[in-house]
Amino acid sequence: MAAPRNWALWIVYGRGLSPAPGICRLPGLLRPWTGGLLGSRLLSQEKRATETHFGFETVSEEEKGDKVYQVFENVAKKYDVMNDMMSLGIHRVWKDLLLWKMHPFPGTQLLDVAGGTGDIAFRFLNYIQAQHQGKQKRQLRAQQNLSWEEIAKKYQNEEDSLGGSRVMICDINKEMLKVGKQKAQAQGYKAGLAWVLGDAEELPFDDNKFDVYTIAFGIRNVTHIDRALQEAHRVLKQGGRFLCLEFSQVNNPLISRLYDLYSFQVIPVIGEVIAGDWKSYQYLVESIRRFPSQEEFKLMIEDAGFQKVTYESLTSGIVAIHSGFKL
Repeated sequence: MAAPRNWALWIVYGRGLSPAPGICRLPGLLRPWTGGLLGSRLLSQEKRATETHFGFETVSEEEKGDKVYQVFENVAKKYDVMNDMMSLGIHRVWKDLLLWKMHPFPGTQLLDVAGGTGDIAFRFLNYIQAQHQGKQKRQLRAQQNLSWEEIAKKYQNEEDSLGGSRVMICDINKEMLKVGKQKAQAQGYKAGLAWVLGDAEELPFDDNKFDVYTIAFGIRNVTHIDRALQEAHRVLKQGGRFLCLEFSQVNNPLISRLYDLYSFQVIPVIGEVIAGDWKSYQYLVESIRRFPSQEEFKLMIEDAGFQKVTYESLTSGIVAIHSGFKL
């Protein structure tokens, strides 16, 4: 995730990437961005004097947006491989735990932000399909008089296999979305998916549209975390859930030292060997260290309007799942 490089909104459905024409919009999408060059220039002038951090480096907010965008553009093609190397494959377990904590049901409308590679979306679809197929089996057992043709028709209905569930994947980086789309096609995911290029700080969706909002390992890259949280609250329905999977501060001194050693001495080297990119992975490590503590982030979520906010530390506190409700 990064601050926007321009204000063009692109919608990805099926196999194509196309700009939103004129003032046209799809159901559930807010007004298209039409600021153009002048709007981008004015926004840049407003932000230029404001400083923030890019890892351990102090930069302007505009510069951070460009730098973060470049990081994820550089690592997109090697993103899955590097995640496995950086976490020794444990990131897959963390994402599974996020879905188990979500426990979605058929009909759930999910918005996955900074989810360009599709990891959360694909797990969501698998979870929903497993639930729906289990329900179908129970119904079929109770209706023994159905013909084989009727049974086959039920199982072949791809749309019905999701029970009305949909996932909207929103990411600001076109390369990350491109990788996610390629994965979806390769793995056979077709129904229930939509891909949108958009900024977490200004989501291109109407209010009260989604049942669940997820963001996994993305919110620390947002320039204004408070704005992203406010947008999450806005687009959720009443009773909707916010779920964030993110690195946290490790409280155990021994594990913390080992984690620092691995992060700063090993991960950048892996990035250089596999992706030919030391600096991007150095930033990813530094961005983890600059992220607020569990308690500080919990307060930020509450300030955005969420209630019943909790966090659950995973794997010796290396990552945590924060959650809250829009009540």
